[in-house]
Amino acid sequence: MKALCVGLVGCGRISDIYLKNCSRFEGLEIVACSSLDPEQSRAKAAQFGIARACTPDQVFADRDIDAVLNLTIPAAHYDISRRALEAGKHVYAEKPFVTNLDDGRRLLEIAADRGLEIGNAPDTFLGGRWQTVRKLIDSGIIGTPTGVSAFVPTHGVERHHPSPDFYYASGGGPLLDLGPYYLSAMVFCLGPMSRVAGLSRRTFRKRMIENGPRHGEMMPVEVDTHCLSLIEFESGVIGQMMVSFDVWDSETPRFEIYGEEGTICIPDADPGDGANIFHGPVWYRTSAESRWTTRPRPVAPEYWCVADNTHGYNYDARGAGLLDLAHALGENRRPRASAEMAFHVCEAMNGMLASPGLGRFVELQSRCTRPDPLPEINNKADFDACQNA
Repeated sequence: MKALCVGLVGCGRISDIYLKNCSRFEGLEIVACSSLDPEQSRAKAAQFGIARACTPDQVFADRDIDAVLNLTIPAAHYDISRRALEAGKHVYAEKPFVTNLDDGRRLLEIAADRGLEIGNAPDTFLGGRWQTVRKLIDSGIIGTPTGVSAFVPTHGVERHHPSPDFYYASGGGPLLDLGPYYLSAMVFCLGPMSRVAGLSRRTFRKRMIENGPRHGEMMPVEVDTHCLSLIEFESGVIGQMMVSFDVWDSETPRFEIYGEEGTICIPDADPGDGANIFHGPVWYRTSAESRWTTRPRPVAPEYWCVADNTHGYNYDARGAGLLDLAHALGENRRPRASAEMAFHVCEAMNGMLASPGLGRFVELQSRCTRPDPLPEINNKADFDACQNA
């Protein structure tokens, strides 16, 4: 297939892993790097051997560019995606899809009117561990799914990010930052959501930047930073999720799916070892191995079954969703990391944040198609080629 010609808008920290991966994905060619800072654009282009460093306006005006990779900060996602669509280009953007639902509806309308596709991160559900979880569910090993739990206890990003202000400004916070990874994984595994509720609080009004040239500088916190949510899925599965920038330590498992005949567990071996990465172990127990069935009760990790996790992207493959969009255009199908799923997740998060003031569950109006798993054989070839790159 002809390679999708891509222009990058946004040359910040996250762009490095995208540019590294996209340079080795067959079917993609990033031909331009752009940002509001010309020096940053030139440096990024030189670092990764990109042909051109230019402005966003030049990317939008270039008729040879088929798609825009939008890696700007959340507050700019809508404007950059809108301008790209209006210039006749497909879009793949970082999460969240939008920070305002009306903006999201407008993007969907523009794309539909112009026959364009929008893909949206996160694409981590294309990773090996999540493809394995889906395979276990579809095989019936835990029976009919009944529940899901996700716990994301962190203490913010100011220790490792040199300019973390936007995480604590309007449009930021742990729910909009981390929630898309976990909710997208839930939708991939369990299907669309039907209603949500939530509680949240802001523990600190100011936080200190702990690294880089601004070390010691205090920044304001404009958003709630500890969020609890309840979720009901269209299938009848019920779930809970906690995402926080206020927790110093926790032993709570990161992600579990419960079924009538067993449990699937994503263990939390590291504070970052959750739905925001592609790889990692998958554990499961059926009712036959359960602590409630056997004696003595098998509590230790070694009593869990470890799933065969050899297909899918078992490395940090950010950009796999853009690659899937390129293939989707050639195969006349919708991308797996679709705008419809991203909007559905945004509506759910918006409902979780609105729920306390409303004093009730929020019924979701949007729905999306549960993404198909990756074709195991085809994807394994790509995985083998890139695993040690």
